[in-house]
Amino acid sequence: MKLLVAGDARVDAGKTTFAAGLLASLSDAVGFKPRAGNDYWFDHDDVASAINKGRLYGKDIATLTAAATDNSDREHREERLNPVHRLWRPTPDRTGLLGEEGRTFLVDRVTTDEGPLFVVNGMAEDAGLLPDRLTEALPLDGAPRVRSVDGFNELMTERYLPAFERVTNRITETDPAVVESYSDIALPVEDVEFDAVVVVGPTRAKIFDGQRYLKACAVASGSAREGQLEERVDRVVEMIEPMSTHDLTPLTGDERADPSTVAGRYEPVYQTLLDVGLRTVYNHPNISKMNTR
Repeated sequence: MKLLVAGDARVDAGKTTFAAGLLASLSDAVGFKPRAGNDYWFDHDDVASAINKGRLYGKDIATLTAAATDNSDREHREERLNPVHRLWRPTPDRTGLLGEEGRTFLVDRVTTDEGPLFVVNGMAEDAGLLPDRLTEALPLDGAPRVRSVDGFNELMTERYLPAFERVTNRITETDPAVVESYSDIALPVEDVEFDAVVVVGPTRAKIFDGQRYLKACAVASGSAREGQLEERVDRVVEMIEPMSTHDLTPLTGDERADPSTVAGRYEPVYQTLLDVGLRTVYNHPNISKMNTR
């Protein structure tokens, strides 16, 4: 079964908390976050924790990895389950290389067959925006530099797209797989047949049939292939009705930090999500059981 957790808000939608609880409620589940990013300033504790180990990943994938009940093959698992991670920094009154307002990307980490590849924003480096701590902690000396959108696109084709293809294949081969999207993007990877989708936001969760959601993504994008990765959730869900809508009770910080507690609090929502997914898997409206913890 393939389950997608998307968010209806750019930040603080609650996707990771919800996905971690879902992983804790399933047996032998694996959680994926194909794209992620964090900020050197706002998320500095998380950044420091990773770069102190010579690595670059965020709190979200670390949370999903810790919550998963599949404990095999743990070494550098975060990089494999999150093949592309981007590090930003605030840059008020400045437009970044990729057109971003008020912030600039510094470094990307791309997981390749040979291991992590770091990609440096050469324009940010030239402007003195790369913190010394970053250049000291990560192996950036031989990393490729990008200084134009064309150069970035060329590297995307050469190194980023194969990374997404590899994680897509792994998601396809994993059962059950829980995939968390990023920001308020509707579909974080192509070519995965999601069986059920939950859109999480402050106070509520909406559950959708996976096939209908994917069709709506295709319509919103103008075709089955083009533009899916950047289509926003609100544009997609306005085209389809949810199978059900659920209120989400607020959780304390301690509760959010314990996926097993989240699993217990949101158990009825998770069971409904699994019921929708199983109907897709088996094409049978009366199946309502799955291997849960």
